Amino acid sequence: MKQFAVIGIGNFGYYLARHLYKKGHDVIAIDHSKKLIQKIKDDVTQAVVADATDPEALRALGLDEMDYVVVCIGSILGNSILTTQNLIELGARNIIAKAITEPHGRILERLGVNEIFFPEKDLAISLAEKLNSPNMIDYLPFIEGFSITQLEVEEKLSGKSLKDLNLNNRYGVQVVTIKDSLTSENKIPTGDFILKSKDVMILFGPNDALKKVEKSQI
Repeated sequence: MKQFAVIGIGNFGYYLARHLYKKGHDVIAIDHSKKLIQKIKDDVTQAVVADATDPEALRALGLDEMDYVVVCIGSILGNSILTTQNLIELGARNIIAKAITEPHGRILERLGVNEIFFPEKDLAISLAEKLNSPNMIDYLPFIEGFSITQLEVEEKLSGKSLKDLNLNNRYGVQVVTIKDSLTSENKIPTGDFILKSKDVMILFGPNDALKKVEKSQI
């Protein structure tokens, strides 16, 4: 179990805090709005009404002891920056911050934030990539140029092993899992795994390499 603090309980922070708590983690939700804290209080370990731009308020909550502090403030740029600066000065270990714009992200980066995310931008790019490549399961915006995609095994490949396909050496693509066409179970395969028609391979690798695999039909 890890300890998380989520600052800013708007839509993103609300769902993030709830999901982390459901996964069994210790989660403290922080927001200046009594209404938002009242809404989430039964879905986290602790819900606190506090002004995150006040360094003493953050110090009193012991945020320097948390495994992760996620700053989800986005609507007021100054509050996001000041809160982040307060956390850094407090000695918070792993700070993850939401950015709304590229300039906002650059400021957070200069402050020394461990990880910066752009929810709307990342979601939009992910959707565009999926629409562009129908076989794509997920696009990883935080690993630029890489994706996870799926490929159904054709009849001509039935009976061959992953070692025979040699996707790693030929294309630089990894087979992460295989969905068995008979049992619908997801399996982590070895090189000796024998493919069957209609099995679905889940592949991870560079976008260009994945496109080559799709076009080559192996």
